[in-house]
Amino acid sequence: GLNSPLDEVNGVGRVVLVNQEDTSTRDKWELDFSTLKGSIEQDLAQRDFTIDAMAVDLEEIVSHPLPPSEGRDLGKRDKVPLGFTILIDPFKGWDDIQKGVIRVVTETAFPSDPVRLLRAVRLAAELDFSVDTETETLIRRYCQLIASVAGERVREELLLLLAMPQAGQLLAYLDELGLLTAVIPELAQAKGVQQPRVHFWDVFDHSIKTVVAVDFLLGQGTWEYAGEEVLAAVPWSDALSQHFERGVSSGSTRRSTLKLAALLHDIAKPQTKAIDETGRARFLGHAKEGADIAVSILERLRFSAKEIKQVEVMVIHHLRPTQLSQYEVPSRRAIYRYFRDAGEAGVDILFLSLADHLATRGQYLDLAEWQEHAQIVEYVLARHFEEESLTVPPKLIDGHDLINIFGLNPGPEIKRILEVVREAQAAGEVTTREEALACIEHLLTSPPPKNK
Repeated sequence: GLNSPLDEVNGVGRVVLVNQEDTSTRDKWELDFSTLKGSIEQDLAQRDFTIDAMAVDLEEIVSHPLPPSEGRDLGKRDKVPLGFTILIDPFKGWDDIQKGVIRVVTETAFPSDPVRLLRAVRLAAELDFSVDTETETLIRRYCQLIASVAGERVREELLLLLAMPQAGQLLAYLDELGLLTAVIPELAQAKGVQQPRVHFWDVFDHSIKTVVAVDFLLGQGTWEYAGEEVLAAVPWSDALSQHFERGVSSGSTRRSTLKLAALLHDIAKPQTKAIDETGRARFLGHAKEGADIAVSILERLRFSAKEIKQVEVMVIHHLRPTQLSQYEVPSRRAIYRYFRDAGEAGVDILFLSLADHLATRGQYLDLAEWQEHAQIVEYVLARHFEEESLTVPPKLIDGHDLINIFGLNPGPEIKRILEVVREAQAAGEVTTREEALACIEHLLTSPPPKNK
C-alpha cells in the first residue's frame, strides 16, 4: 500500500491499502499508526472521545481468531460482533457506542487539540449520537481556543458540517455551545440587530434560518413554518441536482458553498444599518461590504480561491434575483445581464434568494408571493438550461473586426461595443454577423444621448 506521514513530531503515519483484485470498486482501507506513548492505557488516555479510545490485542486475535459471527461475552455488554477476543476499553467507549453518546476522554482533550471542539459536534451528527452533558460544558468552557487552530483544520471541519443534512440546525447548536462566533467572530455583531417589520428574525437568527431554508430547498432538511405546497412551488430537476453535487474545491461542493454564503450573506448589516426619515431601518451597501467581509473570513480560514470567489459572488449579488423584474417575467436582456455578472454562481444565487425569502417571512409567509417568486426563479432557470445562446451568446464579431472594419483603436471602447452586441443577441435583436455589423454601424453613427 501507500504510506505517508501525518504528524512526524508525534510519530503518526498513514498506510492506504487498495483492493488490487478489483480496482474498479475503489475499495480502500486507511490505517493510521502512531508510536506507543507509555502503556496502551496511557496511550488511549490521549485520544479525543471514548468511542475512539478502544483497542484490541492483535497478537491475541492472530493467535486465537474467532469466526466473524462470534464474539467474546464482555460481562453485561452485548457480544462484540467483530471477532474481538479482548477489547481494551478503559474509558467505557463500547458502552457509549451502545448509548449513542459522544463523551470526551479527559478534560485536557480540548486544550491539547482544540479542533476536537468542532469534531465532537461533527461526530455526533455523522453517527446520530448526542454530545454528553459534561462534554458540552467543557466545550463551552474552552470554545475560544478554536481561534488558535490552523485555519485549514477549521475549514475541513466546517465543510464536513455544512455537507450534512440539517446543517442549519448544526450551526444553531454550535452557537448554543459558543463555537459559531468563536470560529466567525464577525457574526456576533449581528445578534440583536433588528430589521424592518417584514423580517421575522433579527440579523443573526435570520442568517442561521437562511441555512436551514437552504437545507429544506435542497431536500436536506425540514422547514417548520410551511407545508408541502411551499416546497411544491420550488423548481427541481436532475440538472439542478447535478449542479449542486458538483465539486468546487477539495472537500467542498456547490451545496456546501451555498450554505456558507447563506450564513454570511447579511454579515455587513450591523455596519451598514441606518434609520431613514420615516423611521425605517436601511442597510444600503450591505451586499458589497458583506462580500468583502466574507472574503476576509474565508481567507483567514484558508478556504481555496475558488471557494472564496464563489461565496463572494453569491453574497454581493444575493439581492439581484428579486430585482430582475416587478410582477412579470424578466426580459431576456435582464437575464443575460444577471448571468453575465453572476457567472456560474447565478443558479446558486437564485436558490439563495428563495432561502432568504423563507428566512425573512418565517411563519408569516404569504403563499401567493412565494409562488410568484418561485415562478420567476423557474423561468430564469429554464432560460439558463434550455437556451445557452441567451446566457452565452455565440461570437459573431470580435475586436479585430472593430479595428479592421471600423478603424477603431484598441481600448475599452471596443469592449463596450462588443458588450452592446452581446446584449442585443441575448434580446433576440441580433442573430447574424451582418446584423451585428449593422448594429455597430448604427451605434457609431448615432449622436450620443444628451445629458439631462
